[in-house]
Amino acid sequence: MLPAAALTPVLPAAEWQRRADAHEARVDRWVAPHAERRRRGEKHPVLDFLFTYYSESPGRLRRWHPGAGAGLAPADDGPAPHAGWRWYRTGSDGVVSLDRAAFLADRDGTVRFVSELLTATAARPAFTGCFGLHEWAMVYRADEHRHPLPLRLGRDGTDAVVEGAQIRCSHYDAFRFFTPEAVGRNRLRPSRDTQVRMEQPGCLHATMDLYKWAYKLGPAVPGELLADCLALAADVRELDMRASPYDLRDHGYEPVAIETPEGRGRYVAAQRSFAVRGAALRGRLVEVCDLLLDHSSGGPAGAP
Repeated sequence: MLPAAALTPVLPAAEWQRRADAHEARVDRWVAPHAERRRRGEKHPVLDFLFTYYSESPGRLRRWHPGAGAGLAPADDGPAPHAGWRWYRTGSDGVVSLDRAAFLADRDGTVRFVSELLTATAARPAFTGCFGLHEWAMVYRADEHRHPLPLRLGRDGTDAVVEGAQIRCSHYDAFRFFTPEAVGRNRLRPSRDTQVRMEQPGCLHATMDLYKWAYKLGPAVPGELLADCLALAADVRELDMRASPYDLRDHGYEPVAIETPEGRGRYVAAQRSFAVRGAALRGRLVEVCDLLLDHSSGGPAGAP
């Protein structure tokens, strides 16, 4: 993991080639098994989420980018391959870098939304009293489930947990999957229009979504930061499903039984740890947005 400050204005060929290779090897921890499962026609109830709910393709994910503000010196055999990629330009000296003006011409609205959302989320205290009940509300009183898995407590036991709990889900993209019978049990009413006003840094889905915002910012995000966000999303997804009503023991995942005091304690401890990791990554993504937006307004970022 390299902080933004560690980036040099122009990376020598040996350095960017090393980092590109390291990035491919790192993300292949998730990409390679996913590709093999697809080849065999197999589904994974936990990890497929990283490639189905999230839309970044494995091919784009494996592409390393230096990020906005860094250039790539030419190699012995010519400029970096990025020269042929969208939103890059090649200088007269052969240095390839992100054309921030061209990127913003296409993605200004996305950059501003991500900046606003992440800044607002970071300003709020983390709420850690939800206990992952959003997954339980997605199967409440339902005959069919989003995942073809048995319920750990059965249907009646699962419904009883929902009925005995206070649900306070602030994340619209979780809330929109609640069953109709569960909607009225949520104390909040998140919507797409209230997303910026309601997202909070303790939410597991808001933390996983840092990966989405990283790839939505595209080549402006250094590959190391994108991979850090992916790694965090994968870890959070595991907790999300271990704390769900599904029985995943046949897939190697022991449950976090949030219907018990011990299970809730384990969930909250993990949630707080993820919130700390997420805060650092959220700050780095906001820095990327600031760099782009400062450039668009003629601020100190200057031309790449």
